[in-house]
Amino acid sequence: MKKIGLVYVKGAVPGFEDFGKLPTDIVKSNGLVNGIKASEELDALIIPGGTILESEDISCELANEIKQIAKDGKPIVGVCAGFQLLANQTDIGRKSEVPIIKEGLGLIDIDFSPLISSDRVKAKVYDNSFITKGQNEDVTGFHTHTYGKAEGDAKPLFYSQIQRMNYGDVNKKSEYNIFSGACNDEGNVIGTMIHNILDENPIIKNNFLDYIDASSEDIKNISSKNKEFKAKINKDLGVNSGYKIETLAEPFLKYKNNGKGPKFLMIGSNGSDSGKTFILTGLAGALRKRGLKVALMKVGPDARDIVPGLYLTNGKMEDYGSIKIGHLGWMDIKLAIDKLNKSDYDIVLIEGVMSVFTGLLNEKVPYSASEIAMSSDIPMLLMSGVNKGGIESAAVDLVAHANMLNKLGVTVETILLNKVYNQNIFENVVPYIKNNTQVKNVLNVSKLKMKGRGFTPEVEIRYDLFSKYALECVEENIDIETIASMAKNVSFNRIVPFEEIKKKVI
Repeated sequence: MKKIGLVYVKGAVPGFEDFGKLPTDIVKSNGLVNGIKASEELDALIIPGGTILESEDISCELANEIKQIAKDGKPIVGVCAGFQLLANQTDIGRKSEVPIIKEGLGLIDIDFSPLISSDRVKAKVYDNSFITKGQNEDVTGFHTHTYGKAEGDAKPLFYSQIQRMNYGDVNKKSEYNIFSGACNDEGNVIGTMIHNILDENPIIKNNFLDYIDASSEDIKNISSKNKEFKAKINKDLGVNSGYKIETLAEPFLKYKNNGKGPKFLMIGSNGSDSGKTFILTGLAGALRKRGLKVALMKVGPDARDIVPGLYLTNGKMEDYGSIKIGHLGWMDIKLAIDKLNKSDYDIVLIEGVMSVFTGLLNEKVPYSASEIAMSSDIPMLLMSGVNKGGIESAAVDLVAHANMLNKLGVTVETILLNKVYNQNIFENVVPYIKNNTQVKNVLNVSKLKMKGRGFTPEVEIRYDLFSKYALECVEENIDIETIASMAKNVSFNRIVPFEEIKKKVI
């Protein structure tokens, strides 16, 4: 039968999309597939997104096998970070005074530099490779990347139409404004920044199968082997982390969906730099480790924030992964809740955006995390980092936030102080918080000393290191069943009108 490999190394996100349900075999960092060289064993190769270049797990052996597969004329498709690996180089030095260059394999004549995009997209197609044959209409998918500016002389395949770039609105004319796909001169090595391109575009997928001369029997076998492949990667947290997903058992068995829909919990905060992404990542990994199926969502457009959590859970970026606020994001909260309540997820964790109140008094509704929580009675874990004003100031600020949320009808289940540097001070602020709010639980996470680069989601991140630290920190500091018990079944109620919000606030 035909064999299609998927590169499985630290930093890669093999569960992030289905890749057309084509992968049949894992390709490890040693370049082997079932003990045999990948170039000898495979008919095609797919390289997923992630932080592959930053995580530096592409060995000489694997690099040589990828080059040999390309030389043999077999198809290679690299998505996002996979494209960067196939390219000449990527400057990962966002906010750095000088470029920080990571070398690629040089199979596609493209250089990358920082450009942030997290849009659902459609893209114009160029007929320069087997993969786009007969694809006369736009393709669809999504972007979620930090280093998306592609420049070079490679043959173009796709130009995406994106509305936001580097946190700002652009492209009012809806032009095809981002170079998002290219190939080598021979046309067999494909790179694209468009996730889900094999999942959402049947012609692209069928072209891939035709190129490797897959018969109907081959396609049937590929489908069967893909199910085995998915089951295999879903036994582990992340990639080569050493953590296994446990069989679901008590006390977590009672949190299983059982046809009643998943339970929801929002991670909100009093501002940016509180550590929401870090805590959400650790919680997602800890709950998945115990056997629960965890969905992740982000309020607003920056879906990149939930990717470290999806790295740990081997979860898929769903079409409702980004909750729309105003004109920003992918899907309205009503449709997202309705779809999730028909899913087999057990727990849904939602990461807020900035402060829970940022955007609350914008006349567009909803425009804040608090309004999303209000719309569907979603319970909240409210947190703050203590790195700016100290533990005492964070406690005062959280009390004010919790009481205003309560006034708006949002249930704050727990308050969490992150980056706590002194346990005695924390213990002294707990009575103050409990005496001045209706919050039941007050938790804390100790301050970590993380050396080196790769720990700041908005600037530079390594999924393997960031998620490992997040999981270990959460498991060391937080009782996971307490977190699971906070989540509740919800249903969409309504978007609260602006005038009603204003009356409550002012």
